[in-house]
Amino acid sequence: MPDMSKKKIKFSSSWSLVLWVIFAFSLLRFVQCQDVGDYNEVDNPAVLPLLTQLVYSRLSNLTAVLSREINNRSNFCVKDPEADWNQAFNFSSNLDFLATCIQKTKGDITRRICTAAEMKFYFNSFFEPSTHDNYLKPNKNCNLTSWVSGCEPGWACSVGQDQPVDLENSHNIPARTRNCQTCCEGFFCPHGITCMIPCPLGSYCPLAKLNNTTGVCEPYHYQLPPGQPNHTCGGANIWADVGSSSEIFCSAGSYCPTTVQKNSCSSGHYCRMGSTSEKRCFKLTSCKANSTSQNIHAYGIMLMAALTTVLLIIYNCSDQVITTRERRLAKSREAGARSARETARARQRWKVAKDAAKKHASGLQAHLSRTFSRKKYGKYPEQFKILNQDKSEMEVDLYPPSHSSNFSISTSLPSSAPSKGKKKEPIDLMQMMHEIEVDPDGYEGINLEVADPNTTGHMPEGEQMTTHTQIFKYAYAQLEKEKAMELENKNLTFSGVVNMAINTEIKRRPLIEISFKELTLTLKAKNKHLLRGVTGKIKPGCITAVMGPSGAGKTTFLSALAGKPIGCRMTGLILINGKNQSIHSYKKIIGFVPQDDIVHGNLTVEENLWFSAHCRLSADLPKPDKVLIVERVIESLGLQTVRDSLVGTVEKRGISGGQKKRVNVGLEMVMEPSLLILDEPTSGLDSASSQLLLKALRREALEGVNICMVVHQPSYTLFKMFDDLVLLAKGGLIVYHGPAKKVEEYFAGLGINVPERVNPPDHYIDILEGIVTPSPSSGVNYKELPIRWMLHNGYPIPPDMQRYAAGLASPVDINPAHESNLGGFGMEEQSFAGELWQDMKSHVELHRDKIRHNFLKSRDLSNRRTPGVFWQYRYFLGRVGKQRLREAKIQAIDYLILLLAGVCLGSLAKVNDQTFGAAGYTYTIIAVSLLCKIAALRSFSLDKLQYWRESASGISSLAYFLAKDTIDHFNTVIKPVLYLSMFYSFTNPRSSFIDNYVVLLCLIYCVTGIAYALAIFFEPGPAQLWSVILPVVLTLIATQANQSNTLKNIANLCYPKWALEAFVIANAERYYGVWLITRCGSLLKTGYNLHHWGLCIFILILIGMVTRFVAFFGMVTFKKK
Repeated sequence: MPDMSKKKIKFSSSWSLVLWVIFAFSLLRFVQCQDVGDYNEVDNPAVLPLLTQLVYSRLSNLTAVLSREINNRSNFCVKDPEADWNQAFNFSSNLDFLATCIQKTKGDITRRICTAAEMKFYFNSFFEPSTHDNYLKPNKNCNLTSWVSGCEPGWACSVGQDQPVDLENSHNIPARTRNCQTCCEGFFCPHGITCMIPCPLGSYCPLAKLNNTTGVCEPYHYQLPPGQPNHTCGGANIWADVGSSSEIFCSAGSYCPTTVQKNSCSSGHYCRMGSTSEKRCFKLTSCKANSTSQNIHAYGIMLMAALTTVLLIIYNCSDQVITTRERRLAKSREAGARSARETARARQRWKVAKDAAKKHASGLQAHLSRTFSRKKYGKYPEQFKILNQDKSEMEVDLYPPSHSSNFSISTSLPSSAPSKGKKKEPIDLMQMMHEIEVDPDGYEGINLEVADPNTTGHMPEGEQMTTHTQIFKYAYAQLEKEKAMELENKNLTFSGVVNMAINTEIKRRPLIEISFKELTLTLKAKNKHLLRGVTGKIKPGCITAVMGPSGAGKTTFLSALAGKPIGCRMTGLILINGKNQSIHSYKKIIGFVPQDDIVHGNLTVEENLWFSAHCRLSADLPKPDKVLIVERVIESLGLQTVRDSLVGTVEKRGISGGQKKRVNVGLEMVMEPSLLILDEPTSGLDSASSQLLLKALRREALEGVNICMVVHQPSYTLFKMFDDLVLLAKGGLIVYHGPAKKVEEYFAGLGINVPERVNPPDHYIDILEGIVTPSPSSGVNYKELPIRWMLHNGYPIPPDMQRYAAGLASPVDINPAHESNLGGFGMEEQSFAGELWQDMKSHVELHRDKIRHNFLKSRDLSNRRTPGVFWQYRYFLGRVGKQRLREAKIQAIDYLILLLAGVCLGSLAKVNDQTFGAAGYTYTIIAVSLLCKIAALRSFSLDKLQYWRESASGISSLAYFLAKDTIDHFNTVIKPVLYLSMFYSFTNPRSSFIDNYVVLLCLIYCVTGIAYALAIFFEPGPAQLWSVILPVVLTLIATQANQSNTLKNIANLCYPKWALEAFVIANAERYYGVWLITRCGSLLKTGYNLHHWGLCIFILILIGMVTRFVAFFGMVTFKKK
């Protein structure tokens, strides 16, 4: 029986549950058409969940409608409306607060919840300016004539029982003034409307309690209305930004899974303000109970340490790689030089043995001639003629002719070289001796490792040299042969001259002869002559010295020949090889050595020379020949001992001044020019260094190079090494132009003799300076010397100088009144305004000439194909990379300052939730911009002179700029990590590290481009000042409140505006739920848009690219010549 009773009980309970479910479903179908308050089953635990779901579904529909309505106005602060509203009003995980409210209101909840129109009325109030912050504008239910208790904060009312309620109605506010009572938990009832709005997730909305001491309903800040003793504290009264309604935000150190429940954050977790759940702290961080954020300083220190280690490894490994490579090259070079020296000694021993054999053969011939009759040795006259040839040649000893004569012979005789093949072949003995002499290695009876002395200076065809040792062996073997040739040709015989003329080992370069007729340069600004009536020519294969006193126009003369006169009006003719062509057409084979030693101080001697050779030699030239050229220049200039030494700068000592001067010349020699122009190459050199330099130039002249150089007071030994001389007087007038050895003869004809123990060039310059007066017996005034030269050569005399020419024909005293500056004719007195206008006009014309000259393009006639932009870009990358590695200490200081800035700003600027950390990001923009700009200035400020020289020689400006920018990208990538490793770990914003890194990366890219432009357009001092001022001023403009339209347009051009917006947007996007109004209010106030993060990044990159283009344009347009 008991078992049967139990079964009946179980059966009856099961049936009752089924009946309740059937009843609930039938009720649900009926409830869908009725209000919840129409029934009295709200206290039934079986029906309550279903009613709660029904209310929540209607509430969800309401929020969906509301999100669509408000999205039109809040699009700037809502990126994904559905996601944002779900994060704010998705209560599906826990609906207990809704069930409690249903029970409290006896099912009248749907009559008390705000409709879409009321919610829209409330939320739109945030977008409209209002003079009253404590209540809403008057409306249908709360106005001057109708003010029920539900209009008070924390209270709500219901509509009438017979009045239907459509929660989705967004147009009409219903009449809601009945049955007013306190607001439910989890809802807030604003001051000025009579309905309830659910509190968003992340808030805590309990019922308020009256504080009898202060009279405030806590935890909220409203008071009870006066004169209503029955009125009590209700629920929450407001949801707005965190500054106005921080009391409903879930407090920091706690989390609120629902709007009516608040839990303390447990140990090992942290809870920010407005959190719905606790977040686990990272490892290695300390998070105690009720922690508001995690301490990630350890991660910042670890990131900094890891990055420092990586940088040290990169720098050390790169430096080690370069050092190892240089050491291997040095070993290969030493091996090649040692092999070449051994070969040269073997060749010398073979020559001695050969001479001994010839001497023995001559003795044998003499013995045979005495033994046999004259008829016998008359049969073979050719044999004895060949045997006696060297002897006969040695007996004919002629004075070595000048190099100009050598050149004329060499250019007229190459056609006779092929006639050798038509000679009658000698007999076997003579052929054997000839083979031994010509090719010691090829003769089977001799086994000496001696190179063929008659091989050409180029790498043999078909012979591939892959290793450095092979290349250096080839180069040094050629150098030893050239030394032997110089030694043999020291005292040339007549046959030696002919042999030298037809010798194919002396490589001839393309010839450039420059002739000039009536060349006159007039300074436009002052209408003053710098050169006047200069006529003559400089010839290939000769060294022409240009001399004269200071102000004679020597450098101007060289600039005119090189096609670089700026701000001058030029008349006359300059002919290239007899043709009226532009000198710029031969830019690739013209070398110009400036007066100053413009060399890269942070590169070694060999690196400087190799870069010039790489970029300016023919791209088709094999590497062994390039090595030969560089090694020849290093050896001829005496730079072997310092080839691996840094040239040095003003701050860092390097090689000596004389060695730097020779490197300055070597940069042009390694490109094998056909015309070499040097501006005072011997200034600052001692006598020995000057002679060494002149000997190197003499060897260049042997290859047909046209060399013209300005010299100041050379020694007599140097003076004798010049072929031609151009002597200029003040005013740019020629006094003498011709062979240097005939200058004394010419001046002696004028009655000007050089005293004993006086250097002739010094004496002539002193006369032209007016320091030394010619002897009275000569009757010559130093001012007459240019006219005498014109009369001597029959050149036309300018009209204003003809009176002096007439005076020279019949000697008369020259009136001192007429001894004015010959170039300063036609000068009239002008007013101040006229003079100012003339100066401004001349200044504009000068800049116009510079720009026109920089963009001047001429057809290339040099027949040399130099490396293209891509290959020059590679060479520049290698050079700039080495320079950066040698500036590692400066880079380390930059990184250290950036780290300290991150620590200081991260400690001082805490993230403000109301502004999403805008203050800290503002400081970041200023600090990072300033530091990165000053660092980027060094890229183009420090080597402007080097760039101007290289670009004038034809090296690609684009390759130079791109290489500099590419190497600086390393800093662009590294510096954000360094700064954020400290700043991010101290501030710990809600935005991710990646978001902050991307913005900072684009910011540094942007400011680096601005720094390039500042470095190129300004001198270093003003550029640094602008780098400091610009970030501050632009940030102040970008963050200015209450901007006018004009100021807004200006702010849109400021990069800090876009950087700050990107930072704030990235951080604001992580604030959701209860923070939604705070986000929208802050973005509305600043004018930022949540959808513009990509636009901000794009504009920062665009500004960086535009400023780089402007910098490049300024670099190629306003470069100095």
